[in-house]
Amino acid sequence: MIAQLTGKVVRVATPVVVLDVNGVGYRVSVPLSVIERLPADGSPITLVTHMIVREDDLSLYGFWDESDQQVFELLITVSGVGPKAALALLSALGGDGLARVVSSEDVKSITKTPGIGPKLAQRLVLELKDKLAGLGFSRRVEQLAATHTVKVRSANDQLLDDVSSALLNLGYNKNDALRAAELALNEALQTDSSPAFATVLRAGLNRLTR
Repeated sequence: MIAQLTGKVVRVATPVVVLDVNGVGYRVSVPLSVIERLPADGSPITLVTHMIVREDDLSLYGFWDESDQQVFELLITVSGVGPKAALALLSALGGDGLARVVSSEDVKSITKTPGIGPKLAQRLVLELKDKLAGLGFSRRVEQLAATHTVKVRSANDQLLDDVSSALLNLGYNKNDALRAAELALNEALQTDSSPAFATVLRAGLNRLTR
C-alpha cells in the first residue's frame, strides 16, 4: 500500500499530476487545492495518498494533508460517490467548505458540483454530517498565490485553453467550461497582465459553482 510519495512534479493535466520519485513516474489524481500550491521552482513535494486497487487498475489519489485525505475516504464510502466525484467535491468546496455545507444541510451548494444530483447530495448530508463533525474539521484556509506559469503560443490564448481543458476534466460541459474560463481570464487581466493558471482556474470554478 502506497501511503505517501515525495518527488518532483514533471507533468500536470488537471486533475492529474505525474510525480517523479527516484526516476519512477507516479500518476496521481489530486484535488484543485494541490494544483494551486505546486511550487513554481520545481522543488519536491510530499503528498499523502490513497490507493485504490481493482482487478484491472491501480489508482493513486494525493492530498497535501491527512485532513483532505480523510474527507476523500469518507466521501467514497457513500453509495454513488466514486473517486472522481469525491475529487470534484473537494476541488469545488475544499474540505472545510464541504464540512460546512454538509453540517448546514446546504444541498443546493453540493449539487453545483458536476455529477452530484439532489438525491445524492441529500445522501451525503445524511451519511456524513456526523462523521465530518467527528473529524473536528476546522483548518485555517491558506491563501497561497500559485505561480503556475504558461509558456507562449499567445500566453493568454494558451492560458484560456489550459483553464477550459482543466474545467472539462473536472466534469463541466464544453460550452460552460469555455465561457467560465473566458470570463475568469478577462477579469484576471484587469489586475494582472500575466495571471497564474491556478488563479484563473479557481475563478472559473467559482463562476461555475455559484
